[in-house]
Order: sequence, then structure tokens, then C-alpha cells
Amino acid sequence: MTLQKLSHSYTKIGFKPLQTKVRYILYSLSFSLFCFCQITAQETNKTEEIRIPASQDTITNSQKGIEINAEELLNEKELDTIKQDSTTTESQLLTDKVVYKAVDYMRLSHKENKMYLYDKAEIVYGDMQINAGFIVVDNKKNEVYAYGIKDSLGEYTQTPVFKQSQNVVEPDSIRFNFDTEKALIYNSRTEQNGFKIKNEISKRENDSVVYMKNVKFTTSDNIDDPEYYFYARRIKFVPKKKIVTGLVNMFIADVPTPLGLPFGYFPLTEDRTSGFILPSPGEENNRGYFLQNGGYYFAISDYVDLTLTGDYYTNGSYTLATESAYAMRYKFRGNLRFRYENNLQSERGFPDFSKTTTYNIQWTHSQDAKSNPNSRFSASVNFGSSDFFQQSTNQLNTGNFLNNQLSSSISYSKTFQGEPQVNANIAATHNSNTRTEVVNLSLPNTSVSVSRVFPFAPKIGVKKGIIHNINTQYNFRGENRITTRDSLLFKAKMFNDAQLGMQHTIPLSTNFKIFKYLSASAGTNFQENWVFETIKQSYDPDAKDGAGEIVRDTIKGFDSFRTYNFSTSIGTTIYGTFNFKKGNKVEAIRHTMRPSVSYNINPAFSEFYDSYTVTDNPNTTNVDETKVVEYSRFEGGYFGAPSNVFSSSIGFSLSNNLEMKVKSKDSTATESKKITLLNNLNLSTSYNIAGDSLKLSPLSITGNIPIIQNKLDINFNTQLDPYALDNNNRKIDVWNIDNGGSLFRLTRASANFGYSFSSKDFDKGKSNEDPYENQTFRNEGRPDNLFGGGTNFGDSQSYDKSKDKESDKDVKNYNYKIPWSLRLSYNVNYSNSARQNEISSHSIMFSGDVELAPKWSVGISSGYDLKNPGFTYTNLRFQRDLESWIMNFNWIPFSNRTSWNFFIGIKSSVLSDIKWDKRREPDRQL
Repeated sequence: MTLQKLSHSYTKIGFKPLQTKVRYILYSLSFSLFCFCQITAQETNKTEEIRIPASQDTITNSQKGIEINAEELLNEKELDTIKQDSTTTESQLLTDKVVYKAVDYMRLSHKENKMYLYDKAEIVYGDMQINAGFIVVDNKKNEVYAYGIKDSLGEYTQTPVFKQSQNVVEPDSIRFNFDTEKALIYNSRTEQNGFKIKNEISKRENDSVVYMKNVKFTTSDNIDDPEYYFYARRIKFVPKKKIVTGLVNMFIADVPTPLGLPFGYFPLTEDRTSGFILPSPGEENNRGYFLQNGGYYFAISDYVDLTLTGDYYTNGSYTLATESAYAMRYKFRGNLRFRYENNLQSERGFPDFSKTTTYNIQWTHSQDAKSNPNSRFSASVNFGSSDFFQQSTNQLNTGNFLNNQLSSSISYSKTFQGEPQVNANIAATHNSNTRTEVVNLSLPNTSVSVSRVFPFAPKIGVKKGIIHNINTQYNFRGENRITTRDSLLFKAKMFNDAQLGMQHTIPLSTNFKIFKYLSASAGTNFQENWVFETIKQSYDPDAKDGAGEIVRDTIKGFDSFRTYNFSTSIGTTIYGTFNFKKGNKVEAIRHTMRPSVSYNINPAFSEFYDSYTVTDNPNTTNVDETKVVEYSRFEGGYFGAPSNVFSSSIGFSLSNNLEMKVKSKDSTATESKKITLLNNLNLSTSYNIAGDSLKLSPLSITGNIPIIQNKLDINFNTQLDPYALDNNNRKIDVWNIDNGGSLFRLTRASANFGYSFSSKDFDKGKSNEDPYENQTFRNEGRPDNLFGGGTNFGDSQSYDKSKDKESDKDVKNYNYKIPWSLRLSYNVNYSNSARQNEISSHSIMFSGDVELAPKWSVGISSGYDLKNPGFTYTNLRFQRDLESWIMNFNWIPFSNRTSWNFFIGIKSSVLSDIKWDKRREPDRQL
């Protein structure tokens, strides 16, 4: 009952108010409708021109007597309204000037409000430019349509080219709206940061975002028929920034592969960008599974970058590497590399387990000569463990492995302008032998030199005579030298044997003419040497149980000695020419001789020598059983000991050059061609007037014989001794000819040559290859691959980029020209100083590459030991250029470095992580 009562009461109360307010609602609706009609009429009057018919009516103004026509007044008001509305409501459609042109015709249709441009048509609007065979401009829609045209053969030509800023798109057709600056592009082709993109339909929202459908993008040069490409159904393309894709998979030769991603992100920034470096997985017998060359790249700024990479093996071995390149234009540039390796052999707990740590630091720094002409800083550092290149993992550099020297140099030089000019230099040097593990350090190494001064020269005019040409200068050098072993580096013991020395040098010389044809010179040289450590020697007869011993005591403190010498020389130049008859191909032969005679005096500095007595029998006083030993306290010091033997010697030398003049094959040449037959054939010897025996020195002969001009020269060196040998093969003071021999006895001889030539030698032009960009050359090796090339597994771009541009133009000429290159090195040494009469070394090294077919090359680096028959270190190379890909195979077939490496990957650095690397590294005894 209660519910029914409440329901009845609610219905009654709700119905009663509706009945009482119907009248007010009707009034409100009527008023609203009236107001709506009034408002609507006013809006219509503002937007549309509505003519209201009116009859002529004359209104007379009683005060001024002016007649006003109502219809004219209405029309005037309407014209004013339209003028004001047109300026306030409509905006300007084009914000820039439109420039257009065409070769065939330009037609304007007023009926269609369109303009037609045909044959090499072009439209420029702001930073937007469209070139096509046929362009239609719709002025009503503010749109432009661009198409290609067919030529006489029916080929579709002059396809549209759409340019905006630095972006270029080459579609089949295009539709562009001037108002929204949006475009629809069909079958477009474009290139962004190494990527070539082709798609069916593109919707260009603005100058920074493009949406594409059915897209192919690749790094191949041929976008219409690429060797490989990535196919995506939908992508978002932001020029110069990124490509974001949906489902994407890889096609090779139009065959889909299982390689795909549900989505993809490809950065396209033109600037360097920081990012991860994907590692390469693999397996090795000694260290197990590994991940190599993974890390991170830091694009710190436009002037410097940093790369951190590392390797890890499942047995615990690891490698840490860092590399940084820096440069500032017109200032300097450099590169810093550091590599640390912790190599474990076998597994912990096994009897063959071993551990070795190696490291290597490389730093190069060069300064632009124009940045500061009065000062210069340079560095060339290759410092590290002696066995680094022998034990290093993840890299095979044959040239560095065969080299047994590591050297470094860091220097700063400063020039103080003035008269005289002063040059100062401070440096630190390093040299280590990887075989003996002996390390030589020089830090610091300081030198100061004052330019040559002519104190008696006239201020104006030419210097003549002995007095005018008298000149002198001052040189100073100081060095702290440390000799240690690789195991003692950076330890306190390495400084125990450090030697510090300073030297002052003042040369004084002059030159003059004698009888107009003889050139003479004379001079003296004064040196003062400072040392801070000397050695005192004595003989202790009671040492070693009475056997006696020489005792050497090191005395710390400053000490010095001075030396001087005198030298003079006289020489001239003699020319001899033999002319042939006219009409002969050889016109003349000229022989140039430069004889020279010199005289040198080196005094004996006995004041710097002491002596001690050595007794063979301590219990006797017999003088015959004792001997006096002279020594200098400076022996073994930094500069060594001065000589205590007086020397007065005469030197003889003769230099010969032989040239031939022949007629030039070029008929337009005005001068004959000169050919060198013999270059720098030098003969030299000396005679010691003050010597008591063996006064005549061996005759030394050196020379150079050109075989191929500017390509192949044979260098030879020979030494002839006039003295004979006794039965014990020791030199005696007897002429060899008086002992039943010849005038001279051949004691030593050597010959060598190096030759490098290729098919390019017969073409014009020269290579601009910078040898300092070669990693092998930077590590004390050769700039070429005569002893085998280097393979850095961390660098996937292990191919010659310079060949890419030349290979295409060589293909069409391949029927008669096959690219090839060959490098040869020959060396032979003969020794007979003690009647051994043997060839001490005899070898030939060779390295060559040949392209058997276009983009397919093979190469070999090897050698043959002619004394101990057998091949030397051999490296075989196979390379295939697969257009966008590169495939190579390196193989060392024998020796303890037997290994191979196979690599295939994409050339472009954008997709350098798409690769496959398989190798077998050499076994290492760690």
C-alpha cells in the first residue's frame, strides 16, 4: 500500500507543473524563432549578395534640396559591403611567386581555368620545383599535376622530378596542392643518406613527413632491379631523419628470405649519431663461443668521436678496445687507439692452462702547417707489449706480425724569429725489439740550434773569399736515455740504468774557390759533453779466491770532456761528352765525374784516460807478468769515451754519372730525351798517415743502375780489401797481391731492387692513395701488401673502395684489358771477410692481384728463399664484388699462422651489421 501511494503521489505532482507552464513555453519558442530569423537574415546579408527589387522613389530633403535615388543608394551600400567583405574574409592563396616555362607550348584555358605546359615543363614555387614532360595547373583548385610523355618510339620519358630543399623525388606522376602543400606521388624514387627508396604511392603531408605504401628500399645503385631490398607494406618516412616501418622482410634477387622484422627503424641523419654496435657471434676451439666487436659509438661533437668495443669468450678471455678520431679544419687532426687483451688458454684447472695479457697504444697527431708556422706538435706512437701482434686475437695483420720493431715519437718544436733564428725542440721517443724484448726510451730529448751566422760577410752584396764565407752556429742537445726490458716497463727498476747527457757543438767552417775550377772547404768542430755518471775501474787481485777481478765503481756527479777536430776538402766537377753523327737515334753520351780529396785530423785526448795494473800472478814481482790497462771513466757513458789515438788521414772519393741523350718519339718535342745509364757510382777509400799498420781502408763501391726509368733501379754495394789474410783468417799488414792473390779481395757484396707496376701504369693519371691511412704502414710495416695484407675482423669494410668507381668503366673494355698489379722485391748478400765465401741471404718476395673477370679478383703474397729452398710466409686472397655486397676469403695455407677468414656483407656503412663472418684463427701458444 505504501508503494502504491508513493507512485500515485509522484504521478500527480509531475503532471500538474506541466499543465501550469505550457503558456510560457509557447511564448519562449515564438520569441526564439523570431530572434533566429532576424539573426539568419543578417548573416546571409554578410556572406551573399542578395538583390532586393525596389521602385524608384525620390526623397526630397527640405533643408538642402538634394535628390537621392533609393535604388542607387541600395546598390552603393551593397557595393561597399562586398568590398569590405572581400578584404576581410578572403585570404591570399599563394604566398610566393610562381615561375613556369615549357619548350613546346604553354596554353591557358579560361573556360577550364587551367594552364597546360608541354615538353620539358618546369614550375618553381618557393623552394619547390617540378620538372616533367607534361604539367597541368588547375587555378580553381590551386593544384598542379605532372606526368611524363611518350617519345616517337612510345617510351615513357621526361618523368616528373620533384625537388624541395635538398629532397629529390622521381615519380611516374605527381599531384600537388599549393594551399596545403600536400602531394600524392605515384611510383616515386628517392635517395636519402645512402638508401634508395621506391614505392607505389606516397602521401606527402608536409616537407618533413611522407607516408608510403608498398615500399622497396636498398643501398643498391640500381633501384629498378636491385640485388637485394627490404620490402615494407607501410612506412613513415621523415627525410634526413628516419624511416619507421611496419612488417618488413628482406628480398635477395626478388626472392623473399626468412629474414624479417615485425617493425623496423632506420636512422637517416646526416650527422653522426651515437648508437650500439652489434657484436658478431662465433666459436673458437681454444676459447669457446664468443661475441666480438660489440660496443657503443659516441658521436661526441663535430670534432671528436669515441668508439668502445669489446670481445668476450666463454672460457673467460676478453678484450677491451677504444678508438677516437678528432679533427679541426685548418688546425690539426689525429687518431687514438687502445687495445687490451686478457687471453686464457684452455680451462682453469687443466695442466695446459695459461694466461697472457697484452696491450697496444697507437696515436697519430698531425698539425696543419698553416695553423701556426712558428710552432708544431706531432705524434706517432705505436707502444705496447712486445708480443702483441703475435698473440693478439680478433685481428690478423701479416705486416705487423713479421715486423720486429715498434717505435714512437712525440715532439714539439718552436721557432723564435730573429737574427739569428733559434729553433727549439723537445721530444720523447721509444723503440722496442719484439724478439729480444729490449726497450729503449728517450724522455725527454731536447735540442736547441742557432742558425748559421756569417760574422765577416758584407751587409750588402755577395760573399766572396775565405773571410766572407766564415760561418758558425751553435747546437745543443740533451737526452735522458733509459734501456730496459718489456717486463720492467713502468716499474721503479726501469730507471736504475737511466743515462743523462748533454752536448754542446760549435762548428766553424768556410769555403772558397781555387783557380775558378776547384771548390775548397775547411772547418773545425768543437764539442763539449756533460755527463752525470762516470765509472772508475780498478783491479782486485784477491777477488774470486785469488783469481783476480776488474772492479767497476759507479760515481754519481757532474763531469765533462771536450773534443775537437779539423777537416778540409777540395773537389771539382769534370764533364765529358761524346757526340754521335747526325741522324743517329743516340745523339750523345755524357759522363760526369766529381773527384774529391779530403784531409782529417782527430787528436788523441789521453788526458781523459787513467790506468790500472793487472797481475797474472799476485805472488810475483816480475814485470813481464803484469800489464797496464788504460781506460776512460767515460766508457759506457751516454756519449762514450773520447779517442786516445791520434788520427791523420787522407780520403779519396769519386762519383760518376752516365747519361744518354736520344731523340724523342714525340715529333712536337723541342728537346731531346735524357736517359740515365749509371747513377751515382761512388768509389771511396782513405789512408791513415798516422797509423802504424793497415793504413789503407777497404775500397767501397756503391751505385745504382736504372733498368726501367722511374720504376726499376738495381742498388748494389761492394767492399774490396787490399790486405791479405793469414792462416787463421785474420787480416795482416801484407798486400793481398803480394800474398799470391789479386789486387783486391772481395769481402762483402749486396744487391737489391724493388719493383711495383700494374695495368694502370699504361694509363694516364696517378693514384691519390694516402699510405698513412693504411693500418699496416702505421704499425711500422709497408704501405703495400708485399708481405701479406691485414685483416681486421672488426672492420667489415675490408675492400678497396677506390675500385668501385673504376670498375664500371673497365667492364666495357674487359675484352682486351684485364686489371692486374705486381710487386717484386729481390735481395742477395755475399760474405767473404774470413774466407767463408758464402751467400748469407738470397730471397725474392712477390705480391700480385689480378681480376680474372669483372668484379672478381684473386691475389697472392709470398716469397721464396733461394739459399734455404722453400716458400716464405704466404697469403692467398679471393674477392668478389657483388655490387651492393662484398665477399672475400683470406687464407694462410702453411706456417704456424695457418688460418682462414670468410666474410660476406653489405658495403654500405648504414647496414654494415648485416654480414656473415666465419674464420679459423691461428693456434697460439700463450
